[in-house]
Amino acid sequence: MAPALVFVLAFTVYPLGQMAWMSLHDWSLISEPRFLGLDNYRQAFGDRQFWVSFLFTLKYTALITPVLIVGGYLLALLTAPASRIRAVTRTVVFVPVVIGLGASSLLWYWLFSTDFGVINRILLDLGLVDQPVLWLGVDANTSNFAISTSVVWKVIGFGMILFVGAIQAVPTEITEASLVDGAGYWQRVGRVILPLTLRTVLLVTLISVIGSLLAFDQFYIMTAGQPQNETATSVFFVYLNSFPYLKLGYGAALSLVLAVTILAFTVVQLVLTRRSES
Repeated sequence: MAPALVFVLAFTVYPLGQMAWMSLHDWSLISEPRFLGLDNYRQAFGDRQFWVSFLFTLKYTALITPVLIVGGYLLALLTAPASRIRAVTRTVVFVPVVIGLGASSLLWYWLFSTDFGVINRILLDLGLVDQPVLWLGVDANTSNFAISTSVVWKVIGFGMILFVGAIQAVPTEITEASLVDGAGYWQRVGRVILPLTLRTVLLVTLISVIGSLLAFDQFYIMTAGQPQNETATSVFFVYLNSFPYLKLGYGAALSLVLAVTILAFTVVQLVLTRRSES
């Protein structure tokens, strides 16, 4: 265990401790650190823009998480049985997962482009719109929808694969017994398969929520926080303060506030998981 322990101490525990120490200072790259105590945390809790970005992140999380869970589960129901459509859904849906988030964000940035984007071209050719839609950087709700679409395309296959494994692990004796009792397909799904795969559903929900709360790449590439930082997520706001504004101490304090929030959600999720098992 020693090599793994050394790795965790060097690349996880020490950086976290260093960040906590930085959060107590006025720390920049161009001057000597100055101890501030808890001033950075007081500023964080009183920073309106930080809470605006945090609320936007929660809105993004609430929008994308149900789609990933419900959509991933429905795709898993198509993929789990041995059928002709299985190979298609398994391949087509999972391939985007292996693409980097930065690369997929650039791809969708081009697709949603106002001037030469394929999506606007299709909408115009079908007569669904009279003029190109300004998808990115003009309206926060429209930008949120566009970015959420790109992320669903990118990661829904990950949840699908986990759901497929859980569904295939359901004992065949139970499903066969439900067939003998006259249960229809959706009755088997709702009363047999879903309860027996609930642990995986909660796990995928936890992973999805944490990933959404830490969203950065797609917003940085596709909108850069525009318009007027209305699409700036919490991590994007931390990045702005830490590097462009050279306020590393304040950025570290914001990071810890966000980390504690995610930790609290994780604890709640684990409690719900244990209750579901009981």
